[in-house]
Amino acid sequence: MATPAPPPHPFAPRFEFAFTVSIDLTAPIWLTPSSMGTTRAAIWAAQGTFEGPRIKGRVIPMSGGDYPLVRPNGVIDFDARYLLEADDGTPIYLQSRGYRWAEGDAMERMARNEDVGSDEYYMRVSPKFDVPEGPHDWLGKHIFVGVAEKIPKANRIHYFMLL
Repeated sequence: MATPAPPPHPFAPRFEFAFTVSIDLTAPIWLTPSSMGTTRAAIWAAQGTFEGPRIKGRVIPMSGGDYPLVRPNGVIDFDARYLLEADDGTPIYLQSRGYRWAEGDAMERMARNEDVGSDEYYMRVSPKFDVPEGPHDWLGKHIFVGVAEKIPKANRIHYFMLL
């Protein structure tokens, strides 16, 4: 007889899908090795869009990018900052930190801009939003988690709001 699953923790987090950002990226500029003893890159957010149940818009082209640090163990430590613009014209500052890593050759294949299945790597981010008061100020009042996809020359990040 199977042991019954324990009841959920009373404070277990619940999430609600907020939106997906699709970002086209420029080619990286590499600092190898950087003064921090590892490899750093600079990659700009060339263009993109975002859409969800409560909001949609565009990534403001070349408004920022990602400055990832590649650790000696191969983990990529993201530090992305760029601007979004909602369809109603509201500017939104996005700052995101996170990690990407994989076992086997998935990281090398992604570096060559090859398709890699999302089950072959871990890519998660934790964003913060700065937004004016108004219809989208909910972005600046909640914690979000992003589950990201690395696609050739682009990223797709699915953001979930912690309730």
